[in-house]
Amino acid sequence: MHDVLPDAMHLWHRLETTVRETFAAYGYSEIRIPVVEKTELFARAIGAATDVVEKEMYTFEDRNGDSLSLRPEGTAGVVRAVLQNGLLYGPPLRLWYVGSMFRRERPQKGRTRQFHQVGAEVFGAPGPDIDAELLAMCQRVWQGLGLHGLRLEVNSLGTADERTDFRKDLRVFLAARRDRLDDDSRDRLERNPLRILDSKNPKVQALLTDAPLLSDYLGPESRAHFAGFLELLEQFGLEYEVNPRLVRGLDYYSHTVFEWITGELGAQGTVCAGGRYDGLVEIQGGRPSPGIGFAMGQERLVELMKLQAEPASEVPHVYLVMAGSGTVRGGLVLAERLRAAVPGLRIRSNLGGGSFKAQFKRADRSGASLALVLGEDEVAAGAVTIKHLRDEKAEQQRVSLDGLAVWLENWLNN
Repeated sequence: MHDVLPDAMHLWHRLETTVRETFAAYGYSEIRIPVVEKTELFARAIGAATDVVEKEMYTFEDRNGDSLSLRPEGTAGVVRAVLQNGLLYGPPLRLWYVGSMFRRERPQKGRTRQFHQVGAEVFGAPGPDIDAELLAMCQRVWQGLGLHGLRLEVNSLGTADERTDFRKDLRVFLAARRDRLDDDSRDRLERNPLRILDSKNPKVQALLTDAPLLSDYLGPESRAHFAGFLELLEQFGLEYEVNPRLVRGLDYYSHTVFEWITGELGAQGTVCAGGRYDGLVEIQGGRPSPGIGFAMGQERLVELMKLQAEPASEVPHVYLVMAGSGTVRGGLVLAERLRAAVPGLRIRSNLGGGSFKAQFKRADRSGASLALVLGEDEVAAGAVTIKHLRDEKAEQQRVSLDGLAVWLENWLNN
C-alpha cells in the first residue's frame, strides 16, 4: 500500500476530472459506497471458489461476531446499494464511482494491495447497444487523457447454462493433460477451470491451442447479442480483437466481456476491464435485472499518462517575492486580488521571510514562469517588477498595480 505524493497529484486530478466530465456527458450519476461490507456479499456475488474470495480479501470479525471485508471491487457494493435504496426497476440506471479497493496479492509494479478504481455500472438495459456505448465512453476518456495505443479485446461468455456445458468439456480436456499443467492450473481444474484460460504460463497457453472454444457452445440468442455488439463497435469506429480465451476472474460475468490493454506497463497491461452481469441482481436477492459495467485502474492509468501524455501541471504560474518594510501584508492582499481577478492563475506567495536572493532560489525551485517582485521601491511606486524565470531573453519590466491583473491575464492566455 503506497502514498500518493504531491508531485503526482496533478495526474490523479486530471484523470478524475476527465472521467467526471466524460461520464456526465453520457448521463451517469456518481454514487459513493462503503469501504467495508459483509463478507457474505462478496462470497455470494464474486464466487466463493474464486481467488479473490479464497485468498485475497482482507476479512476480519468485528465485535459483534460479524464477518466483514474490505471491498476488493466495486460492483457488488453498488448492486447492494441500489437494491437497498430502491433505485432499480425504473428507466435504465447509469452510475459511476471512484475509490480504494483492497486485495492481498503479491505486490508488483501496477499491482498494489490498496489500489484505486473508477467504475461505471448500468442497470436495466438488456441490449448490446449499452455494451458498445460503454466502450465508446472509455475511448473518450483515453482521448481526453491524451492516451494512445490501447488495444481492445472482447469476447462473449454466453449464459450460465452455456458455460456449464463448456466447463464440463473443458475440464475433461484438461484432466487428460493434467500432468502438463502447472500447480496453479491444477488447483483451478476442479474449482474453476475457466480461469485456466487466463493463465500467463506460456506452456499452459500452448496446451490450450486445441482446447474447446466457448464460442462453439453459444446459443442463437447469445450469438445475436454478440454480433449486434460487434456491429455497433464498428459503427462507432472502435477497433477491437475477439479473444476467444478472454474470461474474467469473477463468477458473475455473462455475455459481453472486454479488456483495454497496453503494451507499455509490462505484465500488468490491463488498464480497464468489465462486462455484462445479467444474473447478479438476482443473486443479491433482487428481481432479475440486466447489468453491465467496468472498472479502470487509476494507478495503471497514471503510469501510462506519465509515459504518453503531457498533462497540465500544478506548478505555480507566478511566485510572489516580498522583501522590505510593509511588503508582506500588501503582497498577500495583492495575491488574493489577483486570484479573484484572473481565472486559473496560480500564485505562490513567499512565506517565512528571507532575502531577495533566498526568495529567488525558492521561486526557481517552485517551477514558476514569473516572479512578481514587491520591494520597498515597488510599494512606493505603486507597481511590481516582473522577472521572467524561464526565458533568459525576456527583459524584466515594471507594471502598475492597477494594470497588473490585465497584464497577467493577457500573458496567461497567450
